[in-house]
Amino acid sequence: MENWKKLLLNNIYPILLIGTVLLFFYPTFLSRRIPIPADTIVGMYHPWRDEIWDNFTSGIPYKNFLITDPVRQQYVWRKMAIEELKKGILPVWNPYSFSGSPLLANFQSAAFYPLNLLYFVLPFNIVWTLQVILQPILASVFLYLYLRYIKVSKMGSFFGGVTFAFCGFSIAWLEWNTIIQTVLWLPLILLAKEKLLAKITIKWSMILFFAEISSFLAGHIQVLFYTLIVSNSYLFVRIIQLSFRDQKGKNIFNSVFKRYILFLFIGLIVLLSTSVQWAPTLQFILHSARDFDQSSWMKDGWFIPWQNAIQFIAPDFFGNPATGNYWGIWNYGEFIGFIGSAPLILACYSLIFKKDRKVLFFGSLAFLGAIFSFPTLLAKLPFIFKIPFISTSQPTRLMVIIDFALCILAAFGFDQFVKDKKPQKIIFLLGVFAVLLFCLWIVVLKSSIFHLQINFENLTVMKNNLIIPTAFMILSAIVLIFITKAKNNFKKAATMLFFVIVILELLRFGWKFTPFSNENWIFPETKAISYLRQNANYYRVMFVDRRLMPPNFSIYYGLYDVSGYDPLYFLNYGQLVAAWERDKPDITPASFNRIITPSKFENFITDLLGVKFIVSMNPLISSKLIFILQEGNTHIYENKNVFPKVFLTEDIISVDNPQEIITKMFELGDNLRRVAVLSDKIDHTYQKLIGGETANITSYLSNKVEIKVKSNSTRLLVLTDIYSPSWKVFIDGKKEKLYQVDFALRGVLVPSGNHNVEFREDLL
Repeated sequence: MENWKKLLLNNIYPILLIGTVLLFFYPTFLSRRIPIPADTIVGMYHPWRDEIWDNFTSGIPYKNFLITDPVRQQYVWRKMAIEELKKGILPVWNPYSFSGSPLLANFQSAAFYPLNLLYFVLPFNIVWTLQVILQPILASVFLYLYLRYIKVSKMGSFFGGVTFAFCGFSIAWLEWNTIIQTVLWLPLILLAKEKLLAKITIKWSMILFFAEISSFLAGHIQVLFYTLIVSNSYLFVRIIQLSFRDQKGKNIFNSVFKRYILFLFIGLIVLLSTSVQWAPTLQFILHSARDFDQSSWMKDGWFIPWQNAIQFIAPDFFGNPATGNYWGIWNYGEFIGFIGSAPLILACYSLIFKKDRKVLFFGSLAFLGAIFSFPTLLAKLPFIFKIPFISTSQPTRLMVIIDFALCILAAFGFDQFVKDKKPQKIIFLLGVFAVLLFCLWIVVLKSSIFHLQINFENLTVMKNNLIIPTAFMILSAIVLIFITKAKNNFKKAATMLFFVIVILELLRFGWKFTPFSNENWIFPETKAISYLRQNANYYRVMFVDRRLMPPNFSIYYGLYDVSGYDPLYFLNYGQLVAAWERDKPDITPASFNRIITPSKFENFITDLLGVKFIVSMNPLISSKLIFILQEGNTHIYENKNVFPKVFLTEDIISVDNPQEIITKMFELGDNLRRVAVLSDKIDHTYQKLIGGETANITSYLSNKVEIKVKSNSTRLLVLTDIYSPSWKVFIDGKKEKLYQVDFALRGVLVPSGNHNVEFREDLL
């Protein structure tokens, strides 16, 4: 019993960190609500809005319209990947979006994330919830352990840990279940490197290896990039420091090399071990439309707007999407760097009053993060010179570096504040913040003096959302001053009160933004969806109104969709859809801003891609459509002119380039059922199809399609799935050439006779 009591006391602060996180997730434990924005599924989109859920006759009220990506991307991608793995299938291909698209090469699928092992022993929704909850737990505990190792007090380490768990970046991206999963390993990586610099052990080598692999495979390549920069910069600085200390300026190079060689070895092993994820992703990027299908870096919101620095003090100064009153530039979640009033004060305290190399490092880290995320000249240079990867990544995500550094600086600042006996320093700093707050209030109350063009409604939002931050700032200031004056038990009580204030402010901020949903709202079935699932078979569906089922939802229901939503999609498909939507053979670059939603159902490309069902919000009149059913405002039509999923052609037309291919396709139109167009030169003569020549799908899996072919002469077999160089084709077990047919589809020359054709996604 005594040992348990001692163990409890020694670990009281990590236990309090875990308890604080569990308190945040009380809706999950008390009301069985899942931390996922499923309310947006049934509250924002049809056909779900055509149904009555939980007696809400006007539709489910959704909490936060900004958070739809977790259900539109991460949840469905992860679920498909896990289900494929459970079947013993490598999750390489997603046939349900973009008329077919890579799944494993989609970095955000996080198919091999180590914590995914839980999905093999527990139901999917339970594990998804556990993973979301584990994010702030692991982030805070790992940071606590790192801070303790570098001699921050237990209270200071707790302070830094709880701030990191609920800072603006952590809350904004919590329910994605990828972004925070990537960065939460950073403090453990820093701790492992510190341990190994002190003494090389197998234990900490394995911990470093596991942490880096986990960060690699967690599902967000941009945040991984920043994590690698921070951890390796930290390692470089520490090795230089230790080498100069031990060698006193002599044989520095040898000392640096000896210390670095272990980390280089571990890094190479990590790189090799994770190549199953990043190698396909790099190949996908090379064939994607990423270079041009993104927002312009010159538009508002690409960088953090200068005025949004106010959100470090007052997070909802420009409103909040959860309350429907956000009126600031673009995306609230991209700009929110709030870490709490007291943590911000103490982070600044450490920068001003603590003379320490670690403060210099993390202060520089926060400064550089700000320099490259706000619209400075340095921040614009990578985009001006089009530096690969960086020029296609939105710099607002550097907020993760800023917040991480500020949380550590806050921990340093707390210890320095407690150490300093005189109150003059904190009073001076509090005075600075008081002046900042006073200026904000003057701007809000006397905006006309500054000739600000802000309407009354937005001014009201600013004023109302400045009250609570001001109150917490005042409370924090009073308690901080009292701590400097109080003695013994009063000082301890004041310190505890200080922590309560910090936690309450952060929890309030997090609860306001974060939705918790009824499990029954996660992709429920409706009459319209049931019909499509039962009748679509291998054919595709098209939703011609964005109020209907959004891209990627089809993955959950196993519906093959021509639409898709992903930062990465094939360039050839983007060009095909551009011509499709323009209704003319124009494949010049078109920016879909990551979301492709074709709607021109009358165009022949609709038929070519095997779209059998058209779903609309309004009645459609077309000679090619047959009305099937109506559910509320949702109308389903069958396309009479749909091409078979797989078919044999009579003739082949070879042209020289993609533009000529699309031009010829528009000339042929419905005749593409008989004639294929491609750029390869094929020696082939016209042969009219006769009765008995058939091509039938015998098996259709995500990564393999089997077709039984019977023909009287050599024919080009067309499979109306999107061409990718990672796919291979085999005839009777023998590998043959896979052709890119009709601009973006797959084809193979099949000799006369009876043959078994197999299209296979093969990464090797």
